[in-house]
Amino acid sequence: MARIRLFIDHPLVAGQPVPLDPAQAHYLAGVMRLRAGDVVTVFNGRDGAWSASLLEAGKRGGSLMPDAQTGPQRNPPDLWLLFAPIKKARTDFIVEKAAEMGAARILPVQTDHTNSERIRQDRLQAHAVEAAEQCGGTFVPEVADLAPLSRLLDGWDGTRRILWADEARVGPAATLAELPPGPWAILIGPEGGFSAAERAHLGRLPFVTPVSLGPRILRADTAAVAALALWQAALGDWR
Repeated sequence: MARIRLFIDHPLVAGQPVPLDPAQAHYLAGVMRLRAGDVVTVFNGRDGAWSASLLEAGKRGGSLMPDAQTGPQRNPPDLWLLFAPIKKARTDFIVEKAAEMGAARILPVQTDHTNSERIRQDRLQAHAVEAAEQCGGTFVPEVADLAPLSRLLDGWDGTRRILWADEARVGPAATLAELPPGPWAILIGPEGGFSAAERAHLGRLPFVTPVSLGPRILRADTAAVAALALWQAALGDWR
């Protein structure tokens, strides 16, 4: 297997070249020092993993030739992650780990105590792509733009249940194996926790299940990883 993996947002068909943007071409030729004919692994989130040969790479871009599929498409379980953005590096960490751990969609949410009023959606999406490239995945989760939590909840499809990591429920971690299967979302709050109004709103919603993540209050980035791990082990594809 080629040691370099690259996400290509184009159909992958044997014998049909795919273009490289300037950044990808620079990475392959300028950073990794590949030459024409060298082989990399590529994926597009739909067609599995493919071996592809470098045709050309220059300052204005380049191209690859897909040769053969080397692995099937592996999609994650139908799990979304909702989280309140925090400091830049820790928000990046949450997106990267969510992509690695098998979240199908990542939704930053604005809460009453959210520290960040805006995000760079394109930058966070790039982090998700890099995480999928590095962890051997063939799927890249969509990173949505920042949206108010209240608006999302008001338009929520109740068939997708929400696992609310409630910082007030400090105690033994939840046993998620008792929860029903089906589409789920995990909700992680901001550093300051949810406001009283948000807690009351969440508590009234029949599709929201509050849970504890253990005997200590976790930082938001730690809580995201812990909740994803608990859900994947009980209901996801880690079983």
